[in-house]
Amino acid sequence: MVSTLIKNGRIVTAVDEYTADILIEDDRVRMIGRDLPAADHTQVHDAQGLLVLPGGVDVHTHLDWDFGAARTVDTFGTGTKAAAFGGTTTVVDFANQTRGERLRPGLENWRRRAESACVDVGAHMIVLDVNRETLADMTTLIQEGVTSFKLFTAYPGVLMVDDGALFRAMRVAAAGGAMICVHAENGPVIQVLVEDAVAEGHTAPRYHALTRPSSMEGEATHRAIRLAELAGTPLYVVHLSAAEALAAVVQARDQGLPVYAETCPHYLFLTVADYDRPGFEGAKYVMTPPLRTSAHQEALWRGLRTDDLQVVSTDHCPFCFNEQPYGLKFSKAQGRNDFSKIPNGAPGVETRLPLIFDGGVRQHGLSLNRFVELTATAPARLFGLFPRKGTIAVGSDADIVLFDPNETWTIRGAEGHSRVDYTMFEGRAVTGRVKKVFLRGQLIVDGPEWLGKEGMGEFLRRGVSGKT
Repeated sequence: MVSTLIKNGRIVTAVDEYTADILIEDDRVRMIGRDLPAADHTQVHDAQGLLVLPGGVDVHTHLDWDFGAARTVDTFGTGTKAAAFGGTTTVVDFANQTRGERLRPGLENWRRRAESACVDVGAHMIVLDVNRETLADMTTLIQEGVTSFKLFTAYPGVLMVDDGALFRAMRVAAAGGAMICVHAENGPVIQVLVEDAVAEGHTAPRYHALTRPSSMEGEATHRAIRLAELAGTPLYVVHLSAAEALAAVVQARDQGLPVYAETCPHYLFLTVADYDRPGFEGAKYVMTPPLRTSAHQEALWRGLRTDDLQVVSTDHCPFCFNEQPYGLKFSKAQGRNDFSKIPNGAPGVETRLPLIFDGGVRQHGLSLNRFVELTATAPARLFGLFPRKGTIAVGSDADIVLFDPNETWTIRGAEGHSRVDYTMFEGRAVTGRVKKVFLRGQLIVDGPEWLGKEGMGEFLRRGVSGKT
């Protein structure tokens, strides 16, 4: 039996920080201690001077996903390879119900596509049609380890459900102990603003933000929270970008409600000014909710420090900037003459850990423990994966990242591993870099070298949410 020994590293979890060795056998952490001996068959990795972190857990990605007339460009193979190079070893992606069908066909389609995953994967289920059959399917899927469901208050006619449907789904989730995830914006009001802007000839990317005001994110967040309170279900607000939405979450948590929220690196590092880049460049930053002003940004950093925000995910939803080589379906060029037709989404799965370490730990007062909590432990707890994932402990999966806290490097899209043709963080210098990545004890990233393979990821049956 081949074992692995990681020696001399500075182990950081959400609650501890200490120097020790880690012995890995049979995919799991078998022993943690000082000066552990290496047997003849043991593969030894010296982590002197490096941080030893739990593999990152990203609970918000859209891989190989249809969105209206567009499709994200990353397959599960390419997207999870990029995730691995960024220090993420677990991804919870979104399976999609097709209108007019039950939930299971959408989940089975997702599982077929996910067979190429290079890291371990779980599924949230997007619910579009809420009816008697769908609600029964939710109960069945919870028992099968799909324990979170996403519904939208945005995108009328495409993804949006009305308040009654949202409330019905919440009640079923509450009965099964599942989590409801919500994309919270006031879709009908935004639709009016978008239609007015286009009618007036305002077609540039900057109008994406101007027609999706922060107040409408705040209103929808407050509304979803009150519906969840009435239904008795835990609620997870995805990709929170606005101070008004954060205030609603803070109020609910102060009342003791099981309400949680994530934000994403682009909301922490980029602003609405990026939509005014020359030509069509602003389209690279069209995602929903849109980028906000620096005042919102500071509120988000404060929320991360105070646990008003619990998770940093990526919402990795990659559409190419250029039409070639993959075609218009995979490209933001669909909206070159009309901002409302730009596919909403952007890449980010490979840069999350370095950005949050550099911006959070080095610049905004996050502790190393908090860094781990935001990027691994809290998402694992909230989505039924802890302690198998999200920590370094005896018995946990040996998903481990060796991270150099002192190496400064520059983010370049051409050096990334996603199929997408740009990064929002092009040219940004960051300090902190992933050096080695282990998935269940197997070394899959060694500096620039890829040692993993498509299909090695496992499907994760998740438990119900654990509070954090």
